[in-house]
Amino acid sequence: MLKEKLLEDLKTSMKEGNVNRKNTVQMVRAGILQVEKDKHIELNDDQILEVIAKEFKKRNDSLVDYEKSGREDLISQIKEEMAVLEEYLPKKLSEEELTEKVKEIVAEVGATSMKDMGIVMKTAKERLGLTADGKMINEIVKKLLV
Repeated sequence: MLKEKLLEDLKTSMKEGNVNRKNTVQMVRAGILQVEKDKHIELNDDQILEVIAKEFKKRNDSLVDYEKSGREDLISQIKEEMAVLEEYLPKKLSEEELTEKVKEIVAEVGATSMKDMGIVMKTAKERLGLTADGKMINEIVKKLLV
């Protein structure tokens, strides 16, 4: 289970004195606990991965703002946190791999024009999950359905 791995990684980072890693793992565990309390459920590994992906996306989005303001101290911290979070996320598909998968989905659902974009996007997000970014899927679908 992913929860146990997070707990073990937290203990290890505390022993090693790796403050940034410890804080990142603690933040993920707090996010998981918050969702569990709010929804009164026990999260499975897929749901935990969604929480981690959400935290990764938050950091990725804020990175642009920090780069604009030239905050090198925060940029390096955010990049370290993102690296820690990436360790738990599934490997992202390359653009070529993603294009192939989307082509298969387009053929499967019989999409021929931009009117079919919704069904292609929905199917792609369900199938590809966290292995692909929604923005990237969207761009590829637009290219294929022109």
